Amino acid sequence: MKVNAGRAAPEELDLINKYTRTPLEEKDVYAFSVVLCDNEIDRDYERFSGSSLERLGELYVGVTGIADHEAKSSNQRARIFSCRVETVKDKLCSDGKTYKRLFARAYIPVTESSGEFIAQLDSGIKKEVSVGCAVRHRICSICGKDISLCDHIKGKKYGGRLCYATLEEPTDAYEWSFVAVPAQKMAGVVKSYGHSGAQEKEKKKGVSATDIEKKLFAGEEQSFSAEEMKELVSRFKTLEKKAVEGEFYRDKLIREAKSLSAVVLPELSEDTLSRITEELSVRQLDELIKAFDVRAEDILPVRPQLFRDNALTGNNNDGYRNI
Repeated sequence: MKVNAGRAAPEELDLINKYTRTPLEEKDVYAFSVVLCDNEIDRDYERFSGSSLERLGELYVGVTGIADHEAKSSNQRARIFSCRVETVKDKLCSDGKTYKRLFARAYIPVTESSGEFIAQLDSGIKKEVSVGCAVRHRICSICGKDISLCDHIKGKKYGGRLCYATLEEPTDAYEWSFVAVPAQKMAGVVKSYGHSGAQEKEKKKGVSATDIEKKLFAGEEQSFSAEEMKELVSRFKTLEKKAVEGEFYRDKLIREAKSLSAVVLPELSEDTLSRITEELSVRQLDELIKAFDVRAEDILPVRPQLFRDNALTGNNNDGYRNI
């Protein structure tokens, strides 16, 4: 969402000064316009309804803007002093609905410390924002129920109709944030869902692990959707579990190698063997153990517990075989 810089009009100064302890003059204020969100279906297959935008317009007045969604007082950048819903003439949403957006005016006090941030706004470096809010309901476009209570999956089509969630009844608008990613699709719209009933059940919509890996190793800053983050967390936990199991198996191989080494290479110190095995992969440790096993069988041949050497006992029963 693009930010447009401007000066505060006289009537806007009255609104701004509602939030200041000392009245500010025009020279003390840097004012700009920002589109917070709209009613287009976003990359998470969710949209705000027109009534939700109207309610957010009320909730966002007075809310501070921060950077990168880090909610701390030292990270505050600006404050919204007015907000309204705009209908953009001759523009439609992707599904043909009339396009609406939440248009806000915000201000920054002109100080020595804010100069760099204002310069970033003027130069277009700081240009995109995302919003953080809570809504009461997410209505499924297919069945009209809360999407956390139905079986439809966002992003899929049912009878040619796209499934998405319409966000209804906002209950809180807790922040809006300047983000580093240079496009709305990448930045996304950050939303949290406060539901007074049962906890929302998440639905996985077939996120491509290959695409996630490409983004991770692209060598540039990336942004991930809620579904992608869920997939990343799932893959991390799986890899973490495998890593623990792998370490357990590797430690077992090292202990086995050390035990066999005491038989086949008694002159090799435990410290030297430890240094060697620490550098070996699991496959290499397995090969080492197999080689040690072969050597150990030559040194200590395996015999049955009741083995008796006839040459030593003189007990030869061959004479009875033909009886």
